[in-house]
Amino acid sequence: MADAPLIRRSPVPPCDCNLAKSFELVGDRWTLLILRSALYGMRRYDDFQTELELPRSVLSKRLAALVDRGIMERREYRDAGQRARAEYPLTEMGRTLGLPFMALTEWADRWLGDDKPPPLSLRSKGTGQ
Repeated sequence: MADAPLIRRSPVPPCDCNLAKSFELVGDRWTLLILRSALYGMRRYDDFQTELELPRSVLSKRLAALVDRGIMERREYRDAGQRARAEYPLTEMGRTLGLPFMALTEWADRWLGDDKPPPLSLRSKGTGQ
């Protein structure tokens, strides 16, 4: 395959590019890892903190930013005999990040997998494929 022709400027300046805007919205390491866990179904603050082992102050800031941006919502829940706590389900906007995350997973399985089988297989609920 031939190299793409050399260009000296992107066709869209970063300030007008929606892809660049998406990077600003979700592009830091901790936010991406929180979203990865949320896409697998995680919702509770303590579960995020336990799985990701990030400082509580960082988790609180990232979750608040995701709520402010409309990607997650904050809901109170209370287990029997316990104080009220927060959970953070994805909004529709957040759930639609599933497709780009699956594409990145497929890319990583191909290029970063060290020739091992992927640790996770994704299947369609409807067809089983």
